[in-house]
Amino acid sequence: MRRAWATKRALREPWLEKSGIPVEAASAEELERRAGSADHQGVCAEVSEFRYAHAQDLVGGDSLLVALDQVQDPRNLGAICRTAECAGASGAVIPERRAADVTPAVCKASAGAVEHLPVARVRNLADFLGEAKAAGMWCYGADADASLGWSEVDWAGPVVLVLGSEGRGVRPRVASACDALVSIPLRGRIESLSVGAAAAVLLYAAAAARAS
Repeated sequence: MRRAWATKRALREPWLEKSGIPVEAASAEELERRAGSADHQGVCAEVSEFRYAHAQDLVGGDSLLVALDQVQDPRNLGAICRTAECAGASGAVIPERRAADVTPAVCKASAGAVEHLPVARVRNLADFLGEAKAAGMWCYGADADASLGWSEVDWAGPVVLVLGSEGRGVRPRVASACDALVSIPLRGRIESLSVGAAAAVLLYAAAAARAS
């Protein structure tokens, strides 16, 4: 963070005073102009471009990664990153093309989780899964039609959880690169969960297994 602007009311916030960041007083109108949005909550900052992690640095060890196959809605990406960080995941992996990047909208939807959860971009997600498997990781793709239930999976080791976009799901080549496809049982009348809800169920299933 390089510098920040805040309304007179926000300037009195203790966390802002302790941040050590140069802060200038500004009107709400000026903050809206600088932020490009009225949803600034009294503070606006100038920051450097988001720094992506290197995918190779996330692979191996006892990692729990979430890989997203062409998830294009920034709100979905942000929500999944928030859940992943809360569940103790080691990082997230997204494709370079046809997928949401980490933007201010993603950061907001993640409640700041992308500042703590490493996010890497890869050219080819299927190739990345091959590299992860070669490093000893198990790759499980979420598929509503899979015969293997999420509770039948051993989540305890190094794992990559792969989720696809809503509507299309995980693409065939990416699915074939997984060790197995897993489903979440649906007991109601709706045919599927949102990708964000599916991520929450599976990430916390993995987190619970790894804690036991």
